[in-house]
Amino acid sequence: MADLFSVTAPLQVRLPDGTRHILAERFPLKGQAGLVYFEVFWHFRVPAASAIHRIEGEIRGEGPWKVGEAVFTLVGCQGTDPEMATLLAEWRDYLAQGAPGYPDRDRLLRLAEAAGAEVSR
Repeated sequence: MADLFSVTAPLQVRLPDGTRHILAERFPLKGQAGLVYFEVFWHFRVPAASAIHRIEGEIRGEGPWKVGEAVFTLVGCQGTDPEMATLLAEWRDYLAQGAPGYPDRDRLLRLAEAAGAEVSR
């Protein structure tokens, strides 16, 4: 497949405790292996930072990918994972409506940097 940062299909992560998120944004960590990711609808959370996650560790695999103990996969279709497919459909609908209230790219990059991500402007 591809490396974790070049794949364009929607991704989800399963954390060691079983929690799952769909990724809205992802960035490599600055100066070390790992990544920062933003959950879908992260900007509606209070505080928003509670939906911005940092995972340290070597990125292994070509899909699925493993970072530390977290596993990243493509979001399954409706028949294989209805909960994640529904959340992804809601996110896509939100984006199709112009993503009202979604922070601009500069703010997004500042938040990613604050979480330790390497960003390019």
